[in-house]
Amino acid sequence: MVDAIWSDMGLHYPPAVAPLSRQATTTMARADRLSILLADRTPSWCILHELAHSMTSHADGRSDGHGPIFMGIYVRLIERYLRIEPQMLIASLRDAGIEIARDARPVFVDL
Repeated sequence: MVDAIWSDMGLHYPPAVAPLSRQATTTMARADRLSILLADRTPSWCILHELAHSMTSHADGRSDGHGPIFMGIYVRLIERYLRIEPQMLIASLRDAGIEIARDARPVFVDL
């Protein structure tokens, strides 16, 4: 799923996907530019969340965290793959005071 979405977004060299350590009892998943670690059962929204982290992180560890670029990518992934109306997502973020960069692109792609 990760490789397919990565390719569908027009990107090359997807992050490696590996199992999350069984000792990580409070963490559902973790991601950076080079890898995505997933629990045995990871919900679709969480995989998209981790993909957004991977797309907004650099190989050297710099990341947007949960900032506006991350939110822009995450909303785009939710719209596309979970088919949730963008207006509802944007309104929800606005009501919560969360910034979003609607024109966000993966941070490692020069456009």
